Amino acid sequence: MVTSYNPLTVYLYRSGFGRFSNERFSMRKDEIQNNFIHLTNVAIQKTNPEYQAGTGCKWSLRSLKLYLMSKHGPDAVNESFYEIQQMIIRSLLSVQKVIINDKHSFEVYGYDALIDEDLKPWLIEVNASPSLTADTPADYQLKFGMLDDAMTLLDLEHKLTGKEDQVGGFDLIYQGGPVRSEKQGSHTSFLGCYNNREKQLRKLARSAAAARKDKEGK
Repeated sequence: MVTSYNPLTVYLYRSGFGRFSNERFSMRKDEIQNNFIHLTNVAIQKTNPEYQAGTGCKWSLRSLKLYLMSKHGPDAVNESFYEIQQMIIRSLLSVQKVIINDKHSFEVYGYDALIDEDLKPWLIEVNASPSLTADTPADYQLKFGMLDDAMTLLDLEHKLTGKEDQVGGFDLIYQGGPVRSEKQGSHTSFLGCYNNREKQLRKLARSAAAARKDKEGK
Protein backbone atom coordinates (compact mmCIF):
# COMPACT_ATOMS: atom_id res chain seq x y z
CA MET A 1 0.00 0.00 0.00
CA VAL A 2 1.42 3.38 -1.06
CA THR A 3 0.21 6.38 0.94
CA SER A 4 2.54 8.90 -0.71
CA TYR A 5 4.91 9.16 -3.67
CA ASN A 6 6.66 12.25 -2.29
CA PRO A 7 8.22 11.10 -0.11
CA LEU A 8 7.64 7.53 -1.29
CA THR A 9 5.91 5.78 1.61
CA VAL A 10 5.26 2.05 1.31
CA TYR A 11 3.56 -0.41 3.65
CA LEU A 12 3.77 -4.15 2.98
CA TYR A 13 1.04 -6.52 4.14
CA ARG A 14 2.30 -9.63 5.93
CA SER A 15 -0.24 -12.06 4.52
CA GLY A 16 -0.83 -13.29 1.00
CA PHE A 17 -1.30 -16.44 -1.04
CA GLY A 18 1.00 -18.85 -2.82
CA ARG A 19 -0.61 -20.29 -5.94
CA PHE A 20 0.26 -23.57 -7.65
CA SER A 21 -0.62 -25.21 -10.94
CA ASN A 22 -2.68 -28.39 -10.99
CA GLU A 23 0.00 -30.17 -13.04
CA ARG A 24 3.71 -30.59 -12.32
CA PHE A 25 5.92 -27.87 -13.79
CA SER A 26 7.82 -28.69 -16.97
CA MET A 27 10.04 -26.78 -19.39
CA ARG A 28 9.57 -29.30 -22.20
CA LYS A 29 8.88 -27.66 -25.56
CA ASP A 30 5.71 -29.68 -26.09
CA GLU A 31 4.36 -28.38 -22.76
CA ILE A 32 4.94 -24.66 -23.37
CA GLN A 33 1.34 -24.11 -24.50
CA ASN A 34 -0.14 -26.03 -21.58
CA ASN A 35 -1.86 -23.34 -19.50
CA PHE A 36 -2.54 -25.81 -16.69
CA ILE A 37 1.23 -25.93 -16.06
CA HIS A 38 2.27 -22.33 -16.57
CA LEU A 39 -0.72 -20.27 -15.34
CA THR A 40 -1.88 -20.51 -11.73
CA ASN A 41 -5.05 -18.40 -12.07
CA VAL A 42 -7.99 -20.16 -10.42
CA ALA A 43 -10.19 -19.26 -13.41
CA ILE A 44 -7.87 -21.34 -15.61
CA GLN A 45 -6.98 -24.14 -13.18
CA LYS A 46 -10.60 -24.97 -12.37
CA THR A 47 -11.27 -25.80 -16.04
CA ASN A 48 -8.76 -28.66 -15.83
CA PRO A 49 -10.63 -32.01 -15.85
CA GLU A 50 -8.37 -33.14 -12.98
CA TYR A 51 -9.02 -30.05 -10.85
CA GLN A 52 -10.44 -30.61 -7.38
CA ALA A 53 -11.15 -27.71 -5.07
CA GLY A 54 -9.20 -27.89 -1.84
CA THR A 55 -6.37 -30.06 -3.17
CA GLY A 56 -3.68 -27.51 -2.42
CA CYS A 57 -3.51 -25.15 -5.42
CA LYS A 58 -3.49 -22.20 -3.02
CA TRP A 59 -1.63 -21.91 0.28
CA SER A 60 -1.33 -19.07 2.73
CA LEU A 61 1.93 -17.19 2.27
CA ARG A 62 2.97 -18.18 5.79
CA SER A 63 2.42 -21.89 5.03
CA LEU A 64 4.48 -21.54 1.86
CA LYS A 65 7.28 -19.79 3.73
CA LEU A 66 7.38 -22.45 6.46
CA TYR A 67 7.39 -25.23 3.86
CA LEU A 68 10.28 -23.63 1.97
CA MET A 69 12.17 -23.21 5.24
CA SER A 70 11.80 -26.93 5.94
CA LYS A 71 13.38 -27.66 2.55
CA HIS A 72 15.99 -24.91 2.20
CA GLY A 73 16.56 -23.52 5.70
CA PRO A 74 15.45 -20.20 7.22
CA ASP A 75 18.39 -18.10 6.04
CA ALA A 76 17.89 -18.82 2.34
CA VAL A 77 14.11 -18.35 2.54
CA ASN A 78 14.35 -15.13 4.55
CA GLU A 79 16.73 -13.79 1.92
CA SER A 80 14.29 -14.78 -0.85
CA PHE A 81 11.36 -13.00 0.82
CA TYR A 82 13.56 -9.98 1.50
CA GLU A 83 14.33 -9.88 -2.23
CA ILE A 84 10.59 -9.85 -2.95
CA GLN A 85 10.28 -6.86 -0.63
CA GLN A 86 13.18 -5.13 -2.39
CA MET A 87 11.63 -5.92 -5.77
CA ILE A 88 8.45 -4.15 -4.67
CA ILE A 89 10.37 -1.08 -3.51
CA ARG A 90 12.48 -0.91 -6.69
CA SER A 91 9.39 -1.17 -8.91
CA LEU A 92 7.75 1.76 -7.09
CA LEU A 93 10.93 3.84 -7.21
CA SER A 94 11.08 3.29 -10.97
CA VAL A 95 7.72 5.07 -11.44
CA GLN A 96 7.95 7.58 -8.60
CA LYS A 97 8.78 10.53 -10.86
CA VAL A 98 5.92 9.90 -13.30
CA ILE A 99 3.14 9.28 -10.77
CA ILE A 100 1.14 12.38 -9.87
CA ASN A 101 1.41 12.76 -6.11
CA ASP A 102 -1.79 13.67 -4.30
CA LYS A 103 -1.71 13.80 -0.52
CA HIS A 104 -5.42 12.96 -0.48
CA SER A 105 -5.03 9.64 -2.32
CA PHE A 106 -3.53 6.20 -1.78
CA GLU A 107 -3.20 2.97 -3.76
CA VAL A 108 -3.27 -0.70 -2.87
CA TYR A 109 -1.19 -2.80 -5.27
CA GLY A 110 -1.22 -6.55 -5.78
CA TYR A 111 2.13 -8.10 -6.70
CA ASP A 112 2.56 -11.44 -8.46
CA ALA A 113 6.01 -12.99 -8.14
CA LEU A 114 7.40 -16.33 -9.24
CA ILE A 115 10.01 -18.11 -7.10
CA ASP A 116 12.34 -20.32 -9.13
CA GLU A 117 14.24 -23.46 -8.06
CA ASP A 118 17.06 -21.30 -6.68
CA LEU A 119 14.57 -19.28 -4.57
CA LYS A 120 15.12 -16.27 -6.79
CA PRO A 121 11.93 -14.18 -7.12
CA TRP A 122 10.80 -12.84 -10.50
CA LEU A 123 8.23 -10.09 -10.90
CA ILE A 124 5.31 -11.29 -13.03
CA GLU A 125 2.92 -8.35 -12.81
CA VAL A 126 1.64 -5.53 -10.64
CA ASN A 127 -2.10 -4.97 -10.30
CA ALA A 128 -3.47 -1.58 -9.32
CA SER A 129 -6.67 -2.03 -7.31
CA PRO A 130 -6.45 -5.86 -7.32
CA SER A 131 -9.58 -7.97 -7.09
CA LEU A 132 -11.00 -8.19 -3.59
CA THR A 133 -13.61 -10.82 -4.40
CA ALA A 134 -13.52 -13.61 -1.82
CA ASP A 135 -14.52 -17.14 -2.85
CA THR A 136 -13.25 -19.03 0.22
CA PRO A 137 -13.23 -18.36 3.98
CA ALA A 138 -9.44 -17.86 3.85
CA ASP A 139 -9.88 -15.36 1.01
CA TYR A 140 -12.46 -13.44 3.01
CA GLN A 141 -10.36 -13.41 6.17
CA LEU A 142 -7.28 -12.10 4.37
CA LYS A 143 -9.00 -9.50 2.22
CA PHE A 144 -11.42 -8.25 4.88
CA GLY A 145 -8.54 -7.95 7.35
CA MET A 146 -6.37 -6.15 4.82
CA LEU A 147 -9.13 -3.66 3.97
CA ASP A 148 -9.84 -3.07 7.65
CA ASP A 149 -6.15 -2.39 8.27
CA ALA A 150 -5.96 -0.12 5.22
CA MET A 151 -8.78 2.02 6.61
CA THR A 152 -7.00 2.16 9.97
CA LEU A 153 -3.77 3.14 8.25
CA LEU A 154 -5.49 6.01 6.42
CA ASP A 155 -6.30 7.37 9.89
CA LEU A 156 -9.59 9.02 8.97
CA GLU A 157 -10.36 9.45 12.69
CA HIS A 158 -6.93 10.98 13.43
CA LYS A 159 -5.96 8.44 16.07
CA LEU A 160 -2.43 7.64 14.86
CA THR A 161 0.71 9.57 15.70
CA GLY A 162 2.30 9.14 12.27
CA LYS A 163 5.29 7.41 13.85
CA GLU A 164 3.89 3.86 13.75
CA ASP A 165 6.04 1.28 11.93
CA GLN A 166 3.19 -1.26 12.00
CA VAL A 167 -0.56 -0.76 11.61
CA GLY A 168 -2.53 -4.01 11.76
CA GLY A 169 -0.92 -6.36 9.27
CA PHE A 170 0.87 -3.56 7.41
CA ASP A 171 4.57 -2.92 8.07
CA LEU A 172 6.27 0.31 7.01
CA ILE A 173 9.14 -0.70 4.70
CA TYR A 174 10.01 2.56 2.95
CA GLN A 175 9.58 6.23 3.82
CA GLY A 176 11.92 8.37 1.76
CA GLY A 177 14.41 5.54 2.34
CA PRO A 178 14.46 1.96 3.65
CA VAL A 179 12.86 1.41 7.06
CA ARG A 180 13.99 -1.33 9.41
CA SER A 181 12.02 -2.07 12.54
CA GLU A 182 13.72 -2.95 15.81
CA LYS A 183 11.23 -5.84 16.08
CA GLN A 184 12.59 -7.65 13.01
CA GLY A 185 15.34 -9.57 14.79
CA SER A 186 16.71 -12.21 12.43
CA HIS A 187 13.94 -11.57 9.89
CA THR A 188 14.93 -9.37 6.98
CA SER A 189 11.27 -8.97 6.01
CA PHE A 190 7.97 -9.54 7.80
CA LEU A 191 6.45 -10.79 4.52
CA GLY A 192 4.97 -14.23 5.14
CA CYS A 193 5.46 -13.99 8.92
CA TYR A 194 2.72 -14.50 11.48
CA ASN A 195 0.14 -11.74 11.06
CA ASN A 196 -0.47 -10.41 14.57
CA ARG A 197 -2.84 -7.72 13.29
CA GLU A 198 -5.53 -8.10 15.97
CA LYS A 199 -3.03 -7.89 18.83
CA GLN A 200 -1.33 -4.92 17.20
CA LEU A 201 -4.62 -3.09 16.62
CA ARG A 202 -5.54 -3.53 20.28
CA LYS A 203 -2.17 -2.04 21.20
CA LEU A 204 -2.82 0.93 18.90
CA ALA A 205 -6.27 1.44 20.45
CA ARG A 206 -4.78 1.50 23.97
CA SER A 207 -2.11 3.98 22.88
CA ALA A 208 -4.73 6.23 21.26
CA ALA A 209 -6.92 6.12 24.38
CA ALA A 210 -3.95 7.00 26.59
CA ALA A 211 -3.02 9.89 24.30
CA ARG A 212 -6.59 11.27 24.43
CA LYS A 213 -6.66 10.98 28.20
CA ASP A 214 -3.33 12.76 28.48
CA LYS A 215 -4.52 15.52 26.15
CA GLU A 216 -7.75 16.00 28.12
CA GLY A 217 -5.72 16.18 31.34
CA LYS A 218 -3.75 19.09 29.97
